[in-house]
Amino acid sequence: MSASPHRIAQVTLDEKTVIRRKGDVEHERAVAIADLLEQNSFVPKSGAAGPFNLHLGIAEERLVLDVRDVADKPLERFTLSLAPFRGLVKDYFLVCESYFSAVKTADPSRIEAIDMGRRSLHNEGSQLLRDRLADEVEIDFNTARRLFTLLCVLHIR
Repeated sequence: MSASPHRIAQVTLDEKTVIRRKGDVEHERAVAIADLLEQNSFVPKSGAAGPFNLHLGIAEERLVLDVRDVADKPLERFTLSLAPFRGLVKDYFLVCESYFSAVKTADPSRIEAIDMGRRSLHNEGSQLLRDRLADEVEIDFNTARRLFTLLCVLHIR
């Protein structure tokens, strides 16, 4: 884990509305959180000092990023409209479903083609998230990728 103060030290998902998830989704959530905590860059434009605890949730069709210090004292709260992400998340879910089905029965070239599409949509969503957060916080691309995965997980109802 990085010693930089410009990082997320803990992430919590607000899962009040979550019903049961499939095993594949739970695995993706767990990997995204582990990878995010292993290495990330999170620099609020306000100059708030880290490391940070990040609480992610969805409220009123908005992504909520509740940034706290490591003692869990609130520092900042960002909200983003989910409207720009809707089509992308829907397409991403469809491709992921195809991918998880293909892994069981398809030939390697078919799996690779679907995975390329999945990664492309994931990259597009990550860049959109990074762009939409740019006025509030600077994050690197890998941090954005993991946060986009968690945004998708929160989208599942």
